[in-house]
Amino acid sequence: MRNEIRDVWSVLPDYIKVIRLLGFIFNMFVLMVFFFHKKTCTVAELCLAAADLDLLCCLPFWIEYIKKADYDWPFSESLCKLVPAVLIMNTFCNIYFLVLASLDCYVALVYPLFHELMSRPFNAKLGCLFVWSFGLPFAFPVFIYRKLEFDSQSNTTECTFSSISPDQYLLYDVRGIIFSFIIPVIIILFCAVRIIQALRKRLMGVLKPERTEQKTTTLILAVLLAFLICWVPFHVAKILDVLEYTGILKCNIIVVIIKALSFYLVFFSCVLNPILYIIIGKSFRNRTKEFFKQSQKGCSLFLHVMIC
Repeated sequence: MRNEIRDVWSVLPDYIKVIRLLGFIFNMFVLMVFFFHKKTCTVAELCLAAADLDLLCCLPFWIEYIKKADYDWPFSESLCKLVPAVLIMNTFCNIYFLVLASLDCYVALVYPLFHELMSRPFNAKLGCLFVWSFGLPFAFPVFIYRKLEFDSQSNTTECTFSSISPDQYLLYDVRGIIFSFIIPVIIILFCAVRIIQALRKRLMGVLKPERTEQKTTTLILAVLLAFLICWVPFHVAKILDVLEYTGILKCNIIVVIIKALSFYLVFFSCVLNPILYIIIGKSFRNRTKEFFKQSQKGCSLFLHVMIC
């Protein structure tokens, strides 16, 4: 059983390296395009890209921790506290920035006048600040209770929860499932259903939905699909953890495989989010074209100066 578990997790470090490279390239590209087009940039998009980059910056530490599938932490206790806390906070923020994007699409289509008021820069920044601050309570227990413990049986130093009662640990997991999965799914599903209903009413009436509204529907459905693909397996794994912890379920190779796959898909979200901007977001595609045009002009001017 131990060898089978080792085989399942052994692929994860190489996979994380590929995801980190692709995610870093895509998210940096998103930030560069937004940087040159500040007037058309949305704060939520910037924050989502920033959350992805923060998550990617922590992955090298996690690679070192799991690369031999023996969970031997080679760094200090401070990093044992900080790295998991940043990972938890940014995964939480990643989820709720997707929720903000869904709410933005919903309000823009169903309540356009209210959307004009709420989409002002100050309100947008306030919403993003709320998401970042809302992630802190979930990262704080990780920072407090994560400690280094030496396992004499495996001769490894583990970065694990310590000095926490079983009831507290169970409460922490259940609270995480509710706030980072059940509530976001309900909100995103609500937005998707309401947007589709609004567009159907317009189809039945005199007014036809504009192309931008159809794009909005595509975007919200893509966000919903991306959320389900990347986060449902992760929270299924968390539920399995709770069932294991309470003794209802015993650990077996199927549970281990589900947990491993859930980690693969969570990290894939860092690559999938910027792809959503490029493929579906028409405004972002227009900004990208302008960015490349400006880059070409800059290169041409540089070459002209060098030749002269």
